[in-house]
Amino acid sequence: MTTPAVRTIRENFPESEITMLVHPWVADVFRYSPRVDRIFLYEKKGIHKGLKGMVRLAGELRAEEFDCAILLQNAFEAAFITRLAGIPVRAGYTTDGRSLLLTHPVQKAPDLVRKHEIHYYQRIMRGLGLKTAANELELFIPGVHVDAARQRLGERIGEEVGVAPLIGFNPGAAFGPAKRWPAERYAELADRLSERTGGWILVFGSAADQPTATEILDRARSRQRIVDLTGRTSLVEAMALIGECDVFVTNDSGLMHVAAALHTPQVAIFGSTDHIRTGPYSEQAVVVRKELPCSPCKKPRCPEKHFRCMRLITSDEVFAAVLGLLEEEQWP
Repeated sequence: MTTPAVRTIRENFPESEITMLVHPWVADVFRYSPRVDRIFLYEKKGIHKGLKGMVRLAGELRAEEFDCAILLQNAFEAAFITRLAGIPVRAGYTTDGRSLLLTHPVQKAPDLVRKHEIHYYQRIMRGLGLKTAANELELFIPGVHVDAARQRLGERIGEEVGVAPLIGFNPGAAFGPAKRWPAERYAELADRLSERTGGWILVFGSAADQPTATEILDRARSRQRIVDLTGRTSLVEAMALIGECDVFVTNDSGLMHVAAALHTPQVAIFGSTDHIRTGPYSEQAVVVRKELPCSPCKKPRCPEKHFRCMRLITSDEVFAAVLGLLEEEQWP
């Protein structure tokens, strides 16, 4: 969701060298972007772990002699590390007690509570006096990865590529189980879509999502038309494959935003999180959710123990939404 803000920075500073400090698992989002010159990894679970690791990272950043740090991440540690690194200009929101660590503090506007996160990042830019670029999400995937994705599909699906619809499933969500539509519903959906459309299902996710993918395969009658990709792709490989999908069915997750950036039609299933603030920023997206007094609770686990926000969403509802998008794409 930060790519529009990065575009804004590049358009305002066309001659500057822009380095993105990112966690390793999201590096591919920016690695191929013409807006970014370099990637610097923040290995929070490795060499940059804990206070000692943050001090080490600050030393590495100090050696680079950066002139300015724009803090998109809303965390105290981001301000602390850049201050420790001696970066002379440090800009970002004043939240989380960061005011004294910033040279160019930006006040968070109250109305951002009911606006998409894209606007949250772009408001930092406006607060610094920059002219904001378009809000559209963007991703850049090298042609070699797109070609490899198509070859991979051809090897698995064969002559049905382009003949039968390709439907992506993303049943995981790192935040916690409250964001995950039940695996049995995904299995029901796979069976209905396979029967109705003859389509193929690609199941995306990390290695942590493999048990969920296995449950979907075990429950689905249509398992012969389901390809389990969980833990079997890098992020850029997943991005390229999502770009080939005709529809993407997803929980609230990072890959949901990947689909939005790639203009892949999607059905996004929301439970505990806020679809207004973190939903897919796309005109080709349908959000399926239930209006409940307890939702969105924004908790990783259901505090009420009933998980109604997800369990009340039926495979019928999601099936209808997927068919609607396929019809718009002129699939029979």
